[in-house]
Order: sequence, then structure tokens, then C-alpha cells
Amino acid sequence: MPIKVQGELPAKQILEQENIFVMDETRAIHQDIRPLKIAILNLMPIKQDTELQLLRALSNTPLQVDVTFMHMSSHVSKNTSANHLNRFYNTFDEVSGKKLDGMIITGAPVEQMDFEEVNYWDELKEIMKWTDTNVTSTLHICWGAQAGLYFRYGIRKVPLEKKMFGVYPHRVLNRKIPIVRGFDDIFYAPHSRHTGIDEEQVYANKELKVMADSPEAGVYLIMAEDGKNFFVCGHPEYDRLTLDQEYKRDLDKGLPIQMPKNYYPNDDPKARPLLQWRAHCNHLYANWLNYYVYQNTPYEW
Repeated sequence: MPIKVQGELPAKQILEQENIFVMDETRAIHQDIRPLKIAILNLMPIKQDTELQLLRALSNTPLQVDVTFMHMSSHVSKNTSANHLNRFYNTFDEVSGKKLDGMIITGAPVEQMDFEEVNYWDELKEIMKWTDTNVTSTLHICWGAQAGLYFRYGIRKVPLEKKMFGVYPHRVLNRKIPIVRGFDDIFYAPHSRHTGIDEEQVYANKELKVMADSPEAGVYLIMAEDGKNFFVCGHPEYDRLTLDQEYKRDLDKGLPIQMPKNYYPNDDPKARPLLQWRAHCNHLYANWLNYYVYQNTPYEW
């Protein structure tokens, strides 16, 4: 898929080196098609890493995607420069007058705080409410999924006895639903979180359908409103070395952290981790874009 981004976005050069077709504004205007308008509300601290991961995940269909990155105006990022945000990101005020085909709300490093304690919670609620009428389908990831489930359905977040950290097997529960079309019966996905969701509340809610879960990691993929909202309780977009970097960062800080599970060959942290989840990550994003964005969005809003 050609992904349309700003020509000077640093992730563009890396994607091109990986032979991923990235299109800048100049070339895009010469194509006589309407690209899908996708906004990524990036709540992760190191935004450049998440940009690269999500653009890579969105690159596997023949659709043209016009990506807009968003950040919170009510929060000052400590790990991404103001120059980068000013050049490549929009605030909600700059986007709120538009209609979008799809939106991705990422995870955030605030999972151990109550939602109401997060300094941008009110702004996030406003954005999630706005998507009801202005976005065809929204994909929520990890903490973004917890936030969306809490805001929309009152589903509680629960602390875990120890961090869910590693790559876990998951099973497909209803393969007739297009979001999991092409998935194997068992597939792998990374997790890195200290909290989960109240699964009893999820299963008791008739508006929610669990599409995949894990015996150890719990509910993984939830669909609502026939695809208007999806909630992914993990990080399928992670790169090969993301968990490795998190593990060694926490070790260097002296934090209590166990080795990521099912990640290093022979549990040897010096060994190169096996990339076991990329194909299903690509399937997930391609299915979402095709069946729940492209096939449902109007040609003209």
C-alpha cells in the first residue's frame, strides 16, 4: 500500500529502505483516487518509534492511506521534541472539523494511574466522543483499549500481580468475522503491561464480541458495534527488539522486571529474539482497513 506522509518525516526514509512504498504529498496529488484518511493519536512517549511501527503495519494492502499524526494539546511530551511535534503533528482542534475514515488510538505509559488522574483524560474523552460521528472505525491499542472500554462501557481496569511481559499464544474464537480472516487457529502477539481489564464485564456485555484471547494473557481482541470500534489488548505493532529494549532499560534502572516470556531463544537475553507475530499484525491491520474502513466509509463525507 502507498502510505502518504509528509516528505520530511524521519520514518519515511527508514520505511523506504525496507522497500515499503511511501508517498509524499507531491506524488499523491497526481493520483486520481481518494485515499483513506487515517489519524493516529500517538500517546506513546517516544513517538518516532510508534510512528515507524504503525506505518509499517498499515503498509500491506493496495489502498492508499493518508496519515495524520495527532498529539494531545493538554499534555507536554518529555521524550519527543517540540520541533518534531510542531512539524509533523496536529492537535485535536486542528482536526475536529474534518471527517476521517479511520483512527488509531495508541497505548500510553500511564496504565497504573486512574483514568481520571491522567492529565489529558478530559481531552481524550472529547476525542473518543467525537469519533462516534466523525470516524468510520477506530482501533484502540493496549492502554488506549483500556481507556476506550472504560469510557464507552464502564469496564474497569485491574492491576496484575506481575507484569504481563512477553510474546503469548492466542486463539481465534470466531473466524467467520472478517477482522480475523486469514488468522491461524493459534497466533502470537506481544504484551507489555501492568494492568488488564475486568474480563467478566467484557463477556457480560452483549455489545462486545471477543474475537481472540489467550489462556495466559487473557482477552486480546474485542469488536464493538459491528466494527465501529476495536480494542486490542496488546502490542501487535511492536518491532523485533521493542521488548528487548524495554527489558534492558528496566534492568539498567534497577527496576524489578522478569525476562520477557517466549521471546529470547533458549531464554538467552544475548540471543536475537525471534519475530513471531509480524504476519498476524499485518493481517489485523489489513483486515481492519479493508473490511471496516474502506468497505464502510463513504466516498465523500
